[in-house]
Amino acid sequence: MTVLRRSLFSGFNLVPRLVRCQWLAANPLGSGETGLITGGASGRGSSGRLELLPDADAVDRLLLGALRDDGAARLDKPCDRFDKADLSVVENRLFHHISCGKVDLALLLFEKIDRPGVFLWNAMIRACSWNGRPRGAVDLFRRMISSGVTPNKFTFPFFLKACSGLLALNHGMEIHGRVMRIGLHSDVFISTALLDLYMKCGQLKISRRMFDKMPHRDIVAWNAMVAGCSLHGMHEDTLSLVLEMQRAGVIPNSSTVVALLPTIGEAKALSQVKSVHGFCVRRYTDKAHVLVGTALLDVYAKCLSLDYSEKVFDGVTAKNEVTWSAMIGAYVSCDRMVQALEAFNQMVLDKHYPPTPTTLASILRACARLTDLSRGRHLHGYLTKSGFSSDITVGNSLLSMYSKCGNVGDALVLFGEMGTRDTVSYSAIISGCLQNGSAEVALRIFRQMQASSTEPDSATMVGVIPACSHLAALQHGRCSHGYVVVRGLSLDTSVCNALVDMYAKCGRITLARNLFDRMSKRDIVSWNTMMSGYGIHGLGKEALSLFFGLQAVGLEPDDVTFIGVLTACSHSGLVEEGKEFFSAMSEKFNLVPRVEHCICMVDLLGRGGFLQEARDFVQKIPFAQDVRVWGALLSACRLHKDVKLGEEVSRMIQKLGPEGTGNFVLLSNIYSAAGRFDEAASVRILQRDQGFKKSPGCSWIEIRGRVHAFVGGDRSHPCSSKIYETLGDLFIEMRKMGYRPDTSYVLQNVEEEEKEHLLLYHSEKLAISFGILSLSAGQPIFVAKNLRICGDCHTATKFISMITRREITVRDANRFHHFKNGTCSCGGFW
Repeated sequence: MTVLRRSLFSGFNLVPRLVRCQWLAANPLGSGETGLITGGASGRGSSGRLELLPDADAVDRLLLGALRDDGAARLDKPCDRFDKADLSVVENRLFHHISCGKVDLALLLFEKIDRPGVFLWNAMIRACSWNGRPRGAVDLFRRMISSGVTPNKFTFPFFLKACSGLLALNHGMEIHGRVMRIGLHSDVFISTALLDLYMKCGQLKISRRMFDKMPHRDIVAWNAMVAGCSLHGMHEDTLSLVLEMQRAGVIPNSSTVVALLPTIGEAKALSQVKSVHGFCVRRYTDKAHVLVGTALLDVYAKCLSLDYSEKVFDGVTAKNEVTWSAMIGAYVSCDRMVQALEAFNQMVLDKHYPPTPTTLASILRACARLTDLSRGRHLHGYLTKSGFSSDITVGNSLLSMYSKCGNVGDALVLFGEMGTRDTVSYSAIISGCLQNGSAEVALRIFRQMQASSTEPDSATMVGVIPACSHLAALQHGRCSHGYVVVRGLSLDTSVCNALVDMYAKCGRITLARNLFDRMSKRDIVSWNTMMSGYGIHGLGKEALSLFFGLQAVGLEPDDVTFIGVLTACSHSGLVEEGKEFFSAMSEKFNLVPRVEHCICMVDLLGRGGFLQEARDFVQKIPFAQDVRVWGALLSACRLHKDVKLGEEVSRMIQKLGPEGTGNFVLLSNIYSAAGRFDEAASVRILQRDQGFKKSPGCSWIEIRGRVHAFVGGDRSHPCSSKIYETLGDLFIEMRKMGYRPDTSYVLQNVEEEEKEHLLLYHSEKLAISFGILSLSAGQPIFVAKNLRICGDCHTATKFISMITRREITVRDANRFHHFKNGTCSCGGFW
């Protein structure tokens, strides 16, 4: 056998070239099962040239055997260049590394070959293109040209494949012009590669014109068009192409099916999925076709038909890790997190399939949805040990998991340790910071993102804009709006919805409505956002008008719509209208009221002074055991100073278990307002003993793009002395106009004079005073507060608006208060 190998090698000067021709020409555009669009065993069809070539597998086996015997030792010797005697061994070793996916080793060998020919250049460009290194392929192509080697017709498809991966349209158009000049534009391989590039770069019209002019359109060319339309979500166009393809006598193959199914899934067209499934059953003798089966179970899950997904999964006998990953993803997308975790355990522990990054991302999503931080941390440890943590998809999923489990600290540490960050990484951490109350950190990370030249997308801006809303940072919000317009994201409905919400929460309700009216497409979220904006501004009638407008355009209100409407009625004193809408919810729109709707109703009745009716309502509803409902009633008792009912409600809350510190504070405030300071102190002691802490009142104001925050009695601000001096002057003027401090809002048992002193330095008064100092005369002031504005501050701000002759807007935890000429827009409903 050794003699045979040596005799083969001794006369092998022509075989490497034949092997290369076979390898490069047999499938340059991947028309077989491992092609550009996976699937399609038949490929381009017969070709006389290909049939005459030797069997590549047989030659490869002989070559590798010879290399093992007498090639490996010589390859290990240190040298800068190989001589001609070594060249054939090196070349074949290079091809071996490429076939094993060892591109780095192949590149090292390639660099040692003196003046490589076009075949070796093609081999390396192809290897980089098909192994996720498109930039490497582009660099190799440039070096090939600069070295004086002329590319042939096999070079261009490989290079165009790399351009597709980079969405490098300019490079592709340059090659298009080049092949036109040298007469290769009619080559089916090159034409199909150009089609793929143009489709991926969104040049749909150019692709269609080019496709129509092709003298020969094979299955791969059709699949390139189908995959391109599907990629851009063009559901109807994709279906039309498949029908046109069949009318032209071209039978769809598995690649066609795999390309077609995603766009059907996005449209959630279940009947069409079933039609394609039926075609597959009739077409393929192998009912358990793994690629098609995987695509089918995935698209059934997108149509929320998990039963069908499970049946398809069970029918695939030759399951691989991709099939298992798709099934786990199906469970996650259908909110079956426990089944997803069970399937993952079965995949890894029972079947011993290695998890892919996609699998791990799905499992981390399941942990996030279940807020299972413990399991998520265990997975993080596994990922670190197995080397997966460096994968950017897995890293992004870890960021999301920690954020959704409320552990933004670990998320920030992980983000800082990530070697590579993309748009999704930044979007995930920005969203996580916002969800966990760190809006300022979210904006800071967004600035880092801009400095790193990472392009934000619509998902990023949907995280950034609400951070501006939370901070009431109008200037930042306006800058974000401008950024959205410049980046071409202003037509995205979700971004526009976030902008409408931002302007409403930053006190610019008119701007919010103008933007809402100019939206090219409005979904139910758009209407709900605008309605909610009107509600928090106390514009109940405008909110109701919008509700009827929603119906006029053919949209059906959902449960969120009614939360917005009931809130608007509550903040505007529209008690009867609120009752009617609550009844219509179930009677007319077949929507079952949730606990949130019942809380709104208790709030509506309580604010209107109908405390007994509110109490009767709570006892009738099925949510009587929910502490939040009783908390809304306790808030009404505080507002109307009903101590007796407040005590009764408080006992019920203690029985159910207080949800947080808010109910303790409400009862303590009720006692303090009634002068029953001993009982108030007892409530605060109970609150402390049960481990609840009261959040301090905090107010903030944005001045020239910078947010300034204050707490009661705060003297940490650099301008504190001037702020306190201004407040003192205002207090004197207010006294002259008849203002008397309402000391019932002081919860400590101290002297009256001390109570007045404490009231004067509440956080909202400090913020307003700083606004007067910092803004020019007559300029409006906008202050936000984390808690409900106290009654004394509400009265004092009316006087301040008269004295300073300017509009003052305060956004508290419940609603907006617009003060002007001594009046407030709330009308007493706050």
